[in-house]
Amino acid sequence: MIGRTQRVGLVCAIAAFTIDQATKAIALGFADRLMEGIEVLPIFNLVLTHNRGASLGLFSGLPWWALVVAGLAVVAFLSVWLWRTQVKLIGVALGLVIGGVLGNVLDRARHGAVPDFLDFHIGAYHWPTFNLADVAIVCGFGLLFVREAEWRAA
Repeated sequence: MIGRTQRVGLVCAIAAFTIDQATKAIALGFADRLMEGIEVLPIFNLVLTHNRGASLGLFSGLPWWALVVAGLAVVAFLSVWLWRTQVKLIGVALGLVIGGVLGNVLDRARHGAVPDFLDFHIGAYHWPTFNLADVAIVCGFGLLFVREAEWRAA
């Protein structure tokens, strides 16, 4: 039987995955317009790019299937952790990371690359373009760090 913490994690994973895939579908649907970029705010553009690597374009020389295998290994490890934890905050965090990783894994399997479309910048300096799966992953790891800091402080 699945516990409350695992249910919360599963709901977070499904939500992160679904929102990520929906926003990527919208971005890909407007690919012609987003290739040139649309300025939303003076520091924020919508620009469609395709990341063939992992975070920040690392490992872009690896074949897409190697990153899919690595992503699935991460999901397997985090799923075991989720299954064993009784801490809801950790369940939420792991769910966000699992959902985000699965979103990017699916894109690599379907497209050979991950569509990114969120571009923040200050003047000519641009943060690497990213998507909502990346946001879920970063937020999930951020929650894990918060939980670790709370545990160490106690």
